[in-house]
Amino acid sequence: MNHVRWQKSSFSGGGDGDTCIELAATGPHLLLRESEDPATELTTAPETFAGLLRALRAGNPPGQQP
Repeated sequence: MNHVRWQKSSFSGGGDGDTCIELAATGPHLLLRESEDPATELTTAPETFAGLLRALRAGNPPGQQP
């Protein structure tokens, strides 16, 4: 079993609460999970995740009409 090193979002405020998003890099993919439900992981490509972050920062969440 490979060890995955999870990193908490800087917006989680630190601490030990279960209300944050965690990210891990595994080869060519990124894994995302919510601390509250660590058994559920999403897998994405770095380019796709970067596009999501750009859209969110620009105030254009996916699925909303401009």
